[in-house]
Order: sequence, then C-alpha cells, then structure tokens
Amino acid sequence: MERNFETVMIEQCSPVLAGLKAAGLFRYETSDCKDLAERVRGWNARLGEKGLRVRVLKGCVRSHWYLVYVYRESRLREVLADENVRAFLAQEGYTLSEDGDCEPLLRQMARRLCCEAEFPHEIGVFLGYPLTDVVGFIENQGRNFTCCGCWKAYGDRDAAERLFAQLNKCTKVYLRLFHSGTPIFRLAVAA
Repeated sequence: MERNFETVMIEQCSPVLAGLKAAGLFRYETSDCKDLAERVRGWNARLGEKGLRVRVLKGCVRSHWYLVYVYRESRLREVLADENVRAFLAQEGYTLSEDGDCEPLLRQMARRLCCEAEFPHEIGVFLGYPLTDVVGFIENQGRNFTCCGCWKAYGDRDAAERLFAQLNKCTKVYLRLFHSGTPIFRLAVAA
C-alpha cells in the first residue's frame, strides 16, 4: 500500500528537518517513478535554501520500493570530514577525496546499496550515527548493544537514551504540527 511521501518523510526525518541530525533515510513505495522524481526535484527546490537535500539512493522498479535519503549537506560534510570517520570509510573500501565534497561518497554508498549482497552497515555514518555505534554494530553483528532506540548504541547508555528521547520528542512534535496543517517547508529549519 502506497503511503503519502510527505507523511513518511515527516515520520522518518523530522530530526533532520529540525537540524538535530545530519541525515535520515526512509523507504517509500510507489509505482509512479515519474511522480517520485518530480517530488524529489520539488523538495530539493523548496528545501535547498534551508540547507536540505533529498535524493533516491536505491530503487527497484519491480518491487516499487525506493530508499530516499534526506540530508543537510553542511552537517554531512562535517561528519565525513572527521578523521576517524574518514579512516573508517577508507578501511571499508571507500575512495576518499580531499575537497570535502559529499557527492562521491554518496555515489559509492548508493552503488553499495544496489550492488552488494550484504547491507552496507557503514551507512550509519552517512545518517549521522556516532562512529562508536556504527563500528560496534558491525563488530558485534547487531548484538551486545548498550541500548536500542533510533539505532543500536554501543557507547554511553545514558547519553544515547537522552539523545533518543530528544529525537523521538522532535518526531512527535513535528508529526502533530504536520497533521494539524503546518507545511513541511515551515517545519524545516535553516541550519
């Protein structure tokens, strides 16, 4: 069953729209590829001035499922410029550039999503998850986490629970505002 693109975006990416997270990802189902492309173009035109970008990372015309990535380019650039993150991505086989451009790394991530049999769990760094949690998830194969919220955390349990509570509260507030008529453009903060 197809769900409204904007509703799914609010449900899954409110913390990104609010400037609390670098990026978010959601699965969107549609049999109308042209409509999806128009929505992505339209949202990029409207949200671009607020520093947000929307792109399809993966799609399947048979299943009609698409992975849509919403991100703040400046925040993502900061995440991907971190020396520890860069070393991790290099270790995972990514080709790094020196100019700080996110685009080549996002293209590599999209290729991995489409072409590899295993899900590329390093996607967590592209979503702004703490590197400790991404590495912990990979090394522990998703087990032995300290707590589980918006993702599985492997570091400081209390800090992770506070962050998860903040992100969940943001999503609840944004959903309430959206369902009461506040447009996404007004909910998206410039950052």
